[in-house]
Amino acid sequence: MKNLQDLLQHLTRELTLVYDLTEANSIAWLLVEHELGWNRTQISLRKQEPIRPEIWQKFTPYLKRLQNHEPLQYITGRAYFYDLELQVTPDVLIPRPETEELVQLIIQENKSFAKLQILDVGTGSGCIAIALNKNLPQATVYGMDVSEPALAVARHNAEQYQLPIHWLQHDIFKSPLPVPAQSLQVLVSNPPYVLESEKDQMRRNVLDFEPHLALFVPDTDALIYYQRIAEVAKQLLLPAGKLYFEINEKYAVALERMLQEYHFQNIRTHTDLFGKDRFVSAQYSGVN
Repeated sequence: MKNLQDLLQHLTRELTLVYDLTEANSIAWLLVEHELGWNRTQISLRKQEPIRPEIWQKFTPYLKRLQNHEPLQYITGRAYFYDLELQVTPDVLIPRPETEELVQLIIQENKSFAKLQILDVGTGSGCIAIALNKNLPQATVYGMDVSEPALAVARHNAEQYQLPIHWLQHDIFKSPLPVPAQSLQVLVSNPPYVLESEKDQMRRNVLDFEPHLALFVPDTDALIYYQRIAEVAKQLLLPAGKLYFEINEKYAVALERMLQEYHFQNIRTHTDLFGKDRFVSAQYSGVN
C-alpha cells in the first residue's frame, strides 16, 4: 500500500504541470494538511503511514481544479493573513503577504493612541479591518465595501474572532457617506490598482478566478479610486488623521503629487519586502 510520502510525491509531480517545483511542493503539503487535518510536524512524522485508496482518491478532484489554475485558497476556502485564518470565496480577493506589511505599518504608527476610529475602504474579506481590530483592541473599526457577498465573508471572519467590527455596504463614489464627518483617526484602503493593460502579465489563477471588480482600473483613469478616497478622507478624518494606501508601484510619484494638491502633509512612500513602492501614507492638514 502506498504511504503518505508517496502521496506527497504524486501531488507534487502532478502540480509541476502548472507550477514550478517549489510552489508545487508547497501546495501539495497544504493540500494534505487541509484534507487530512494534520499539521506539518504530524505529516513529517507520519510519512511512512499507509494511505488507503479511498483517501488517495479524494485528492483527484483537487488536482483537476489546481491544474486548471484555480487558487488553492478558493478550493480549501481558507487563507492565512497576519496570524489569522480567514474564509475566502471567489467574491473576495485572496489576501496578499504585502498587505500584511501595510497592516504592520498602521499598527506601529497608531498603537500608542488610547482611542482610535478606523475605516477600511474596499474591505473585501475583511482581512485589514480584522487584523487591525485584533491588534489595536482600543480601536473602533469600520469596514466598507460595495459588494454585499464580500461583506458576508467579512462578517463571518470577524464573528469567528468575536470582533465587533461595523460593516457598511456602500459605494464610495456615492453620497452621503455612512460615517460621520471628522470622526476618524485612520482611513486605509487597498483599492483596485492593476491596469487593464497589465492583464496579459497576470497569472491565470488570478485572472480567471479572482474578482475583477476588486483588481482592475482603466489605464486612462488609473488613480480614480485614490482621488475619490482622498476626497472622502478630507471629509471623514480629523485634523492630523492618517491616510494609508496600498498602491501600484508605477503611480507612487503621481499619487504623492495628488495628495499634496489635496492638502495632505507628511506624505511618504514605503517599499515592500521586494523593494517595490507599495504603500503611501499621509496626514490630513485640516485644510479643505
